[in-house]
Order: sequence, then structure tokens, then C-alpha cells
Amino acid sequence: MKQIRIAGRSAVDISRAVEQAIHAGQLAADQVVPTVRELAASLKVSPATVAAAYRALQARGLLVGQGRRGTRVRGHVQPHARAVARPVVREGLFDLATGNPDPELLPSLDAALRALAGVQTFYDAAPEVRALTTFARAEFAADGINAESLVVTSGALDAIERILREHARPGDHVLIEDPVAPAILDILTTLGMVPAPVPVDAEGPRVEPVDAALRRRPRAMIVTPRAQNPTGAVISRARAIDLRRLLRAQPELLVIENDPCAPITGAALTTLTEDRLHWAAVRSTSKYLGPDLRVALVAGDALTLARVRGRQAAGPRWVSRLLQHLVLSLWSDPANGRRLARAADVYAYRRGAFVQALAANGVTVSAVSGFNVWVPVRHEATIVQQLSDRGWAVAPGERFRLQAAPGIRVTTSVLEPADAIRCASDLAEALQRQGGPALA
Repeated sequence: MKQIRIAGRSAVDISRAVEQAIHAGQLAADQVVPTVRELAASLKVSPATVAAAYRALQARGLLVGQGRRGTRVRGHVQPHARAVARPVVREGLFDLATGNPDPELLPSLDAALRALAGVQTFYDAAPEVRALTTFARAEFAADGINAESLVVTSGALDAIERILREHARPGDHVLIEDPVAPAILDILTTLGMVPAPVPVDAEGPRVEPVDAALRRRPRAMIVTPRAQNPTGAVISRARAIDLRRLLRAQPELLVIENDPCAPITGAALTTLTEDRLHWAAVRSTSKYLGPDLRVALVAGDALTLARVRGRQAAGPRWVSRLLQHLVLSLWSDPANGRRLARAADVYAYRRGAFVQALAANGVTVSAVSGFNVWVPVRHEATIVQQLSDRGWAVAPGERFRLQAAPGIRVTTSVLEPADAIRCASDLAEALQRQGGPALA
């Protein structure tokens, strides 16, 4: 840090210089920065000016104060770095990396778009299309979730970020699954919140690590009840009973359930939101209606939804009602309902074929819903490169994990059984070159 030139006479200039050094990689994660007095003396400014710069950087999640141990660059994630480090699939490779649904299993937009020809709304209309929330309410109820009131957001990530902003502050701990979808880590980093990772098995977050994490008094918990990304885990009824017992000891804890693939998961939902003081169940439509349809329905307690509505009213005010009508038309069409049921079966078949093919090659993994499979490996980059050399693009696990052991994510949404057999064989051979399959 002493070799990094930090210039500036104002708190704004100093904080900008430190931020630029972090983004340029000149300041490493967990590196201790100069004390307020040291930097003030170096810059010949007031200690109060440097202190204000550091406070601004802490509020944005770039620095974290540790009392007498000083102030350091926040660990794990550099803001914006993870968001841009998305997998780039080289032309000619079989794409099992980007996590897209199968385009052939998505509903056609043609008829729904034609039906919107006469739809137009204005500033004084309600922010939510009532017919959409009515339909979604019944979908939530079928899964045992009380959705008396709903908020429409621009996708699940928009909902999760807004909910966290209203319940937590920079520096607060948030319990998350590990491995987890990289976008969740991006949100926490941007908000300056501290991820409290807990390992996941086939039945969801493991009980003992959750118990240990709860002792740190986290402000919120984000869980995926089914089709967990990247592991394909489903929270079982037995696991849910144990987790709800632990959560009852912390009634103020906010529980956010992210359910991204509801009708195509191939698994029933068991919720952790029962009898919670603060909770939200987020249901996105992107995975099964189309990734560009950025619409999510959010059920929750009255206070949480009121806060989200207030935050939304101060910004975009509403999600495009044309988009809401389009989602309603696609989601409620009985023909599309049958298509989604078939998609669930197809995704389950393809995922199962890959898992079975791996088992036949001596590689045991657990993935019971959705269309992602997590395969433990010893050296991610080596496996990714060896599979690339054989024509397969898979996602390295580094973007998904904090404390979890290395792995790769394989998306099976478009992987037909014959291809699954070839891919599993190539993967098993690559693992043998590393000394055999890694332990989960």
C-alpha cells in the first residue's frame, strides 16, 4: 500500500484514488490500508478528511474497519470484478457454461405479442397488473406460500437487492449458500454486506454450519429452496424442519427465498418462510419464459413489501406494464402450462442422464432439480481447459464459491443423453489425470 500513490485534498478525491487502486488490482483483497493519521500526514490534510473518505469507502463495501486491527480492503470479492468475469464460450464449443435454458423449451412470444397490440397504460395506472398478481397468488398458494400481497420487480436480483437495502446496512452479515450464484455475491459486495457462507448438500444448507453462522447474528439469510445454482440441491422436508427450528431462535432475521425455476424444477417446494416476522419469497419468470423477460413476483410480510414499494416508487416507479401483460399471457396460457410441464420432464431427464453417465465412470455427484450440476475437482482451470480441448465449455467454480472446495458447474439444459455420455467420459478422463475424482 505504501507504494501506491494516493493523491487528493478532499474526501471525495481521496476515496476516488483508493477506489481506482482497488479496481486496478494495486490494492489486494484483505490488504491493510494506512491509518487515518498516516495518510493524513502523507497528504497534508486533516485526519477528519481521510476519515470521511474511509467512511464513504466502507459504506460502498470497498473497505472494512476492524477497530485496533486497522482498516483493510474487503476480502473475497472486488466490486464489479466478478460481474464482468463471466464465462466466454469460444466459438465451436458445446456450451455447458452460460446457464441458459433450452430455447426450444421456451414458450413462443408470437401470439402473446400480437395480443398486446391494443394494450396501453398511463402514469395514473396501478404499478402492478392485477390479473398478473392474481394469477401469481394462486401459484404461490399451490406451493404453500401465503401471498396476500405481491410486488412486481425487474427480476429476482432486483427484488433481492431492494429487500436487502431495506433491512440491512453495510457491514451486516448475510447468510448465503456456498457455492452460490455469483450474482448474489455481486449484490452483497455492492451493498457492502458481508457474506456468511454455509455449505450445501443435496438436501440444502447443512444444519450445523447454519447453526454456527447464526451465532454471528446475521441480518438476513438468502436460500434457494429448489434448483439451487450451481448444485441442483432441493431443501428436503426433514432439512426444512431442522432449519426452521434454528431460525425460530432469531425471529428478527430476514429470510429471502429465491425460487428461480418454479414450474420447471422437477421438485416440490418446502419453504422456510412459515411464521417469520420478516420474509420474502421471490419467484422469477426468466428461466422458463425467457431470460429477457425481467419480471419477478415477490410475496412477503407487509412491512417488507411496503418498503420495497416505497423504494421502487422513488426510482423506476413500476415495471413496464406491457412486460407484465406479456408475462401474464405466457404464464397463464394452458398450452404453455403443458409446455412448462414437459420442459420440467426434459430437464430432469437430461440432468439425470448426465449424473448417471458420471456414475458409470466412477464420478458421484448429487443434483436433483433444475439444470445445473456441480462436480468437485482438484484443479478447476486444468479441468476446464482439458474439457475445452475436447469441445466442451463448462463454468469454473471460482465465481460460485467462497469457502467451498473447487468444482465446475455443468449446465445440462441442452445436453442430450448421447452427448451426456461423451461429456461424462471426457470429464472422468480429465479427473483421472488429476488423480481421480475429488471428494464432494
